[in-house]
Amino acid sequence: GLCVVATMPRELCNLMVGQCGNQVGSTFWQQLCLEHGIGDDGTLQPFATDTAGDCKDVFFYQADDHKYVPRALLIDLEPRVVDRIRKGDQKNLFNPENIYVHKEGSGAGNNWANGFSIGHEISDTLNDMISREVEGSDSFEGFVMTHSIAGGTGSGLGSFILENLSDHWPKKLVQTYSVFPANSKKGGEDGVVVQPYNSLLTMKRLTLCADCVVVLDNNALNRIAEDTFKVRDPDQAQVNKLVATVMAASTATLRYPGYMNNGLEDLIASLIPLPRTHFLMTGYTPLSLDPISRAGGETSRVRKTSVLDVITRLLHAKNNMVSVTTTGGAYMSIQCIIQGEVDPSEVHTSLVRLQSRDLRFIPWGPAGCQVALSKKSPYIETAHRVSGLMLTNHTSISNLFKRILSQYKKMMANQVFIANYRKFDPFKENLDEFKDSEEVVECLIKDYEDAATEGFLKDAGF
Repeated sequence: GLCVVATMPRELCNLMVGQCGNQVGSTFWQQLCLEHGIGDDGTLQPFATDTAGDCKDVFFYQADDHKYVPRALLIDLEPRVVDRIRKGDQKNLFNPENIYVHKEGSGAGNNWANGFSIGHEISDTLNDMISREVEGSDSFEGFVMTHSIAGGTGSGLGSFILENLSDHWPKKLVQTYSVFPANSKKGGEDGVVVQPYNSLLTMKRLTLCADCVVVLDNNALNRIAEDTFKVRDPDQAQVNKLVATVMAASTATLRYPGYMNNGLEDLIASLIPLPRTHFLMTGYTPLSLDPISRAGGETSRVRKTSVLDVITRLLHAKNNMVSVTTTGGAYMSIQCIIQGEVDPSEVHTSLVRLQSRDLRFIPWGPAGCQVALSKKSPYIETAHRVSGLMLTNHTSISNLFKRILSQYKKMMANQVFIANYRKFDPFKENLDEFKDSEEVVECLIKDYEDAATEGFLKDAGF
C-alpha cells in the first residue's frame, strides 16, 4: 500500500576520501554504531531493541549473517589511515570490498592535480564500487562525502569523484562535509603551502557538483575543541569527534523518522533557496563530547536546557563552526534540529521569542527559522535533556571564500610551485583550469553578496 512507500528509508552512502575524510568518517561510524546499539563488529547489542524507533537502514545494510554493514567506501591514495582502521576496533565493521587504497600508495603529495589525474586512472574501479552500493539499495537517495579541501587526495581525488557522481548519478543528491584549512601556522594539511591552490580548485567542484556543502573550518573547530575540552592544543581525535557529532546530529531526523525532514532532500530544500548558495555553517550545543558512562564521569558545563536555551545558544557566535562573523550580511535560512525530550509547544513559544530578536534575514524571500524535533538515541546517556544542531545558510560565508581567493591570487602572482601542477593533466597544456575555478568562486561570492540586498529578485530578473 501507499503507507509503505512513505516509510521506506531513503538510503545514503558515505564516501570517505583521503586522510581527513577517512579519519572523520570512521569517527562518524563509531558514533552511528553507539547511537543504534551496534557493536564494533556490526552485531546488534543485546540491549538494543526494536522499540527504539530508529531506522538503521539509512546508513547500514544487513549482511546474510545479520550483521550491520556500513554503506561506506573508504578511499585513499596512501595506506596509513586506512591501515589504522583495518587494524583498529572497527576492523570487522567495514566491508573489505569497499576499501580502496591506491596500489602505489604514495599519496597525492598535497597536489590537487595529482589526486585529480589519479582519479581518471582509477575511475572504473571506483564506479564499480559505487554502483554496487547504489544498486544494492531499495530507494537510494544520495551520497555523503567526507574530505578536506587543503591536501591532495580529499581535494583532487575528491573533486574527480564529485564530477563523476554528477555525470553518472545526476539524479542522486550529493552532500559533503568539507573541512576547510585553518590559516594558522600549524603543521599537517594546514601547513601545506599550496593549500590555496588546492582549495580553490576544489571549491569549483563543490559549487558546481554538490547539492549541499557543510563547511567545517579548522580554525573554528580548534577553537571550539579548546573551549569544550579545556585544552590548549586539541588533538585530531578531539576535533574529529566534533565533526562526527555534527554529522550524526544533522542526520538524526533521517535516522529517527519523525514527522518532518525524513529525507535528505527535504532537509536541503528548506535550507537552500538558490541552487549555488548551498554552503552551510553549523553550530552544536551542548557539547559534551564523551558519551557519558552510566556511572557519571565527565559532564559538560551546560546544565538546565530548555528549547529556547538551546536555540539561543546555537545562535551564539562562539558555537559557529566557521570562523566568519555573522554581524554583516543576512541569514538565508536557519534550521535547528533539536534532539531530546521536548514539549512541542515549547518550540512555538521559542520561535516567537526568537522573531523578536534582531536577526537579519534576506529581505526578498520567506526566510525563517525552522525547527525539527528528533529523538535522542536511547542507548547513550547524556548529562542534559536536550541538545541541538543548527544548520544556517548565511551570506557572510562568502568572507571565507574571499580569504581563499586572496591567498590564491597572492601565490599565483608569483607563480609559486606552479611547476608541480603543470606535471599533470589538466595543467599540462595551460592553466585555464585555475582561471575557470577562480571565476566560479568569484561568481559564488557575488551570489552571496547579492542575496543580502534588497533588490535581489528584481536584479536577478524574477
